[in-house]
Amino acid sequence: MFRSRAKEEKAQDAAKAPVTDSTQTRHPEAPKGRPTPKRSAAQSQRRSVANTSMSRKDAAKRQREERRAALERQRQALASGDERYLPARDKGPVRRFARDFVDSRFNIAEFFLPMAVVILVLSMVRVPALQNIALLLWLIVIVLIVLDSFVTAFRLKKRLAERFPDESRRGAVAYALMRSLQMRRLRLPKPQVKRGERP
Repeated sequence: MFRSRAKEEKAQDAAKAPVTDSTQTRHPEAPKGRPTPKRSAAQSQRRSVANTSMSRKDAAKRQREERRAALERQRQALASGDERYLPARDKGPVRRFARDFVDSRFNIAEFFLPMAVVILVLSMVRVPALQNIALLLWLIVIVLIVLDSFVTAFRLKKRLAERFPDESRRGAVAYALMRSLQMRRLRLPKPQVKRGERP
């Protein structure tokens, strides 16, 4: 009884409007020609579409395939150094520079494992003189590794501050030191610079 004329006209236009295919674009001011569904109905419809489109078994299979493909891409990136698919801990120019800095020089720490095996073999021999030599070698190796790590950390920190003054360098030095403990051949991502080459 007290409805405005504009509302009556809109209602008549909505009743007259033809039902169109949902894929066609509609003018934003044109009436849509159907009542807006209730929230509960819309949610149940979305759930039913999501459930009927793919079963749980198919979804799990698809997830496994996607995970396998992502791991394969990551493995190839670790071998080639492709930045796009590297793990988060290896991404970014700061981490790349830290890797190149370590890979471009000789590190005493990278020979730790072979030296540890030699020292262990010497210490197992039942000759007191050889056991004393093994103990002395062990102390020398540890001192040299600590000194070399301090020098590497100091130089790398300085170079990073010069090269990346505005970027976050957090954790880059520790990342580089952990890499220096690995033998060059076993490092991942694979070294991209030669020894002696300036990064």
